[in-house]
Formats: sequence, structure tokens, C-alpha cells
Amino acid sequence: MRNWHPYLADTLTEMSQRGIRRAVGFIAAAHRSYSGCLQYRENVAAARTTLVERGLADVEITYVDDWYADAGFISANADHVREALARLPVDVRSRARVVFTAHSIPVSMAERYPYQAQYEETAGLVAAALGVTDFAMVYQSRSGRPEDPWLGPDVCEYLRQAQMDGLAAAVLAPIGFLADHIEVLYDLDIEAAAVCREIGLPMARAEAVNAHPRFLDAAAGAVLRILKRYASGMPLEIAPLAQPSAASARHTGR
Repeated sequence: MRNWHPYLADTLTEMSQRGIRRAVGFIAAAHRSYSGCLQYRENVAAARTTLVERGLADVEITYVDDWYADAGFISANADHVREALARLPVDVRSRARVVFTAHSIPVSMAERYPYQAQYEETAGLVAAALGVTDFAMVYQSRSGRPEDPWLGPDVCEYLRQAQMDGLAAAVLAPIGFLADHIEVLYDLDIEAAAVCREIGLPMARAEAVNAHPRFLDAAAGAVLRILKRYASGMPLEIAPLAQPSAASARHTGR
């Protein structure tokens, strides 16, 4: 990891010492942005430089393709939304809106990366799998300078306005996250839940994909596709021709 152990350089060092020279990289972010994807690739590149500085052999990393629209990822999210819908009171369940959430990023970053478009596609596919047309896309976890524009609307602001506009109930579905870590738990289960209690809006929160079997299959499938693509071999650097031993020289007549 970048911010906590096991750190990238230490992990690659261990891999190098074990004789691993190539690995498949799976970045645990569904939608591509600088902070969620490219920055990690840069961190891995820096860790590989550290290997050289430590006098160790490099470990080449080949990354999986984007998987935000993978059927297993979509199916896992849809399952968790269905479970959340079932927890709503019966009298409002049929009028509930699915509110998808993802981590907000600066607008300047969103203009340079496909993050927002990929998030929108994921949301549309999950909604289609659920057979619902009443859904919304919002953002959470904004940080940075207040004067810098970030993607919105914010989930709490959206819930307040939607309730005023007549929304009967909501299911919050954090499809922009893979695990129910502290950020999701705080932003949705504490802050957003408090807003819903305050305004009297029935709300259920869908789990992130976590260890859903179909998501794990999707992750494994993304790795296997890379392995299959390069099953016949990857381009190798040209190595100098080894000098024949004396025995082989006699055998070949050289």
C-alpha cells in the first residue's frame, strides 16, 4: 500500500528476493482517476526504482484492464442494493430511490480522466440489473480547499433537497468503493444517516461489494485475462549471446 504497511517498496523487495520477476497489478479502484489509479502506478514505479537502489532485481508489473463494467462487479452491487431495499419499510419500498455514491474528486481532475463517465456507466448498469429507473448519482468524502470546485452534488445536500422535493425513501449504494471502510461508514452510516433522521427520510444503506463471490470472480477474471493475453510470452530484452563452454565447443566442432 501507499499509506500503510505493507508498503509497496517493502513488498516488492520481498518479491524480488523470492525470485519473482513479473507480476499482475490489480488496483483496487473501479473508476480511473489520478488519485485512485495513476498515482498508485507512479508509486509502484518509484518502488521499482527502490529495488535498483537496493541492488535487487526488478519486478515488472502488468496491470489489468478497467473492470468497472464487469458483469460480476455489477451483479455484486445489485445484490447488495436488493438486500438494502428489503430492509426498508414496506409502505415506502416501492417508492424508494437508489442513490449511488462515489468519492468526489476535483473538477480539474475529472476533466482529465474518465472517472465520472465510468461511474455513470457503472450506475446505469447496476440500475438496469435491478430493473429500476428511479436512481441518482451523488458524491461523498470531499476534501481539499473549499474554494476549489469538486464533483457534486454532495450526498447529504442531495438528500435534504430530494426529501423537500417529495422523495419517499432512499437506498444509499456506495458503488464507487470496494469495501465498507471507515470513510464509507462515517460518511454514510453516521453523517448521511443523521441527516435522514433529522428530515424524516427512511433510508437503508447497501453494502459495498466487499468479499461478494461474484466480485471476487470479477477480480480473478481480470487477472486471468492478462495472463491469457501473455500466455505465449512477453517481449524480452535482448541478452548477449552466452559463450559456449569447452565441452559444448568440442561437441559442435568449434
